[in-house]
Amino acid sequence: MRYRIVGYFLLALSITGQAQVSGFSVQVVEEGSGLPVAFATVKVKASGKSVLADSLGNFSLNNLVELGKDRAVLLVSAVGYEAREWNWKKGEQQIQLVSTSKEMDAVVVSGTMRAVVRSASPVPVEVYSAQFFRKNPTPSLFDALQLVNGVRPQLNCNVCNTGDIHINGLEGPYTMVLIDGMPIVSSLATVYGLQGIPSSLVERIEVVKGPASSLYGSEAMGGLINVITKNPAKAPRYSVEYTGTSWREHNLDAGFKIRTGAKSQALIGVNYFNYTHRMDKNKDNFTDVTLQNRLSLFSKIQWDRKQGRQAGMAVRFITEDRWGGEMQWTRAFRGGEERYGEQISTNRFEWIGNYQLPTTEKLLFSFSATAHQQRSAYGATIYDADQYIGFGQLTWEKKAGKHQLLSGIVSRYTYYDDNTPATLGRDGKTNRPDKVLIPGIFLQDDISLHKQHQLLTGLRYDYDRRHGSIFTPRLAYKWKMSDKDYIRLNMGTGFRVVNLFTEDHAALTGAREVEIVGDLKPERSYNASLNYSRKLVVGNGFMNLEAAGWYTYFSNRIVPDYITNTDKIIYANLDGYAESLGASLNLEGQLSSRLRFTTGLTVQDVRISNRDDQGKMQRSRQLLTEQWSGTWTLSYRFGNAGWSADYTGSVYGPMLLPLVSDLDPRKPESPVWTLQHLQVTKKWKSGVEFFGGVKNLLDFTPDKGNPFLIARAHDPFDKQVVRGAGGQVIATPENPYALSFDPTYMYAPNQGRRVFVGVRISK
Repeated sequence: MRYRIVGYFLLALSITGQAQVSGFSVQVVEEGSGLPVAFATVKVKASGKSVLADSLGNFSLNNLVELGKDRAVLLVSAVGYEAREWNWKKGEQQIQLVSTSKEMDAVVVSGTMRAVVRSASPVPVEVYSAQFFRKNPTPSLFDALQLVNGVRPQLNCNVCNTGDIHINGLEGPYTMVLIDGMPIVSSLATVYGLQGIPSSLVERIEVVKGPASSLYGSEAMGGLINVITKNPAKAPRYSVEYTGTSWREHNLDAGFKIRTGAKSQALIGVNYFNYTHRMDKNKDNFTDVTLQNRLSLFSKIQWDRKQGRQAGMAVRFITEDRWGGEMQWTRAFRGGEERYGEQISTNRFEWIGNYQLPTTEKLLFSFSATAHQQRSAYGATIYDADQYIGFGQLTWEKKAGKHQLLSGIVSRYTYYDDNTPATLGRDGKTNRPDKVLIPGIFLQDDISLHKQHQLLTGLRYDYDRRHGSIFTPRLAYKWKMSDKDYIRLNMGTGFRVVNLFTEDHAALTGAREVEIVGDLKPERSYNASLNYSRKLVVGNGFMNLEAAGWYTYFSNRIVPDYITNTDKIIYANLDGYAESLGASLNLEGQLSSRLRFTTGLTVQDVRISNRDDQGKMQRSRQLLTEQWSGTWTLSYRFGNAGWSADYTGSVYGPMLLPLVSDLDPRKPESPVWTLQHLQVTKKWKSGVEFFGGVKNLLDFTPDKGNPFLIARAHDPFDKQVVRGAGGQVIATPENPYALSFDPTYMYAPNQGRRVFVGVRISK
């Protein structure tokens, strides 16, 4: 935010030069950080008189408040902050403003891999602060992202509740997740990477929709989510948050900072989530929600160096035990066929860092390393896997006239081993772990054609010994129509190397036979998107409007086929192509000092075109992909006593669901469904907050309107299923719908209405 940065800079350089005001001297500061809010407007509600604060947020009430008065109701507003009424009392020297949840002109890094003001980025980047996600407190960022338009957390299994993040209808493996710009989540970790990040240490989340492979490589085919953690120098001294629900879920989040040296500070965070109460409200003898016990530790250290050079490092450790299954399941049944359960034990370590070389040129070395160990049992199927990923990148940034150049050398090493056929040698007996080194280079040129026109070009080259050379170009154009209107056009390609067993949980359940047809080739995509943004000043408030349209064409797309043979999941490169096209609209606004809102709508069509046995091209909708969705937040502050309310929600259109047989009585398409939440918060100036409310106000669960969710939950090992000579299930009096056990019919959480309460302390 422009004014915030200027205010902080002036504060640091001119402590002795602060404006000297007499009488009723007051300063406007940002809540939490205490940074001055430059050029805030202060108006006395009764008289209408107003004054403009200086660059350090200072102003005097001498000419606004009558002599002898010791109270006044002030209307305070500033660009990028929530306007508010303040009951000023004589002696108070500070007025606090809350920064807007989605900053109007934040500094972003995800679109171009370098820090730029959001409005100056030729690549559209959506920014969401930690304050935005507090409108609906959740135990993980995975759940919190349901408030972001076009982004949907998708649960993929009724038993173990594993899931992924969909962006514009594309599944989780197409989305790269980063922490502080470093790739940290991929393949085996797609389920766990967004869980266990202490929310108290999150500064903001940046979302880029559309291919970003030209900068970030394989997993960034559909978009990326970049979790930016707090700068230790600006973080509160400590923060603690606890939330509990009527379902007996407990989430504890704590963070604090310490000075580790004369020129270094560190953040330490802890997140603990516990849910160990068995619930079976839909009466199918299976747990409605996976039982979990998760602990995450996070630490980040940053050094102050000469000339503002960067140097930092962070580590995170996650250990989790989760299981779901029959209500009578215990660990004694793990891996057997007496009681069905899916149990997953995970240990994960992450290490990221960066160091700017002490050279005249801006050279930055960044790295990340992850170690992921998973020990799992899906019924009688044991799945044990280990994955190690090392990533290193050296970038060079140079300004040359109208050209802002960014180039880099990158290398990624992946080691993967499991107990499935995926890592068997050609003899079918010896174990052969997958070891892949993918080096690459990229070059980006951000060209200022004119003060209103900006062009960005980029090209990346990667070499994979399994697939050869991979080129991914990109092109972006920004037209600044005015200070409030921007048009952005983006075109680019993406690629993804697929590992089924680490990305698709359905391949491991044992409920269906897995069939892989041919050697799977890397997927490729070609994308174009058009984005328009407009800023509006409305009275003492504002409105931000963003509209976008996109089209993506996929070749070699790999889509699990549940239809051809209902006893199998067939994986193969499409003998055809896939398409994703759609449009979205985001609107954010604050029309009074008390009321603010965000709302979004996405309409999309994700289709698959594949040749049938006769060579004819057949088009079909993609399973588990909604045709439209919407999100909203509505926040209202009651007076100046610290009370506020948040009403948030999301709504999703119908999506096709995987059925087991032609006789399956479950609905082939989901209904329109919605999750809505209400929260009330009481905040004190001391930094203490109490909050509580109701989640899933309408008590929606996917079993409504369906005879059951899990097919043959009473016979999870298919002991009573009768099959024909070809292996197909035969309808019998005991099995009239010709079903086999299948938990993949899942599109919404099984948790109904629940009450939550919590406390948050930050100083």
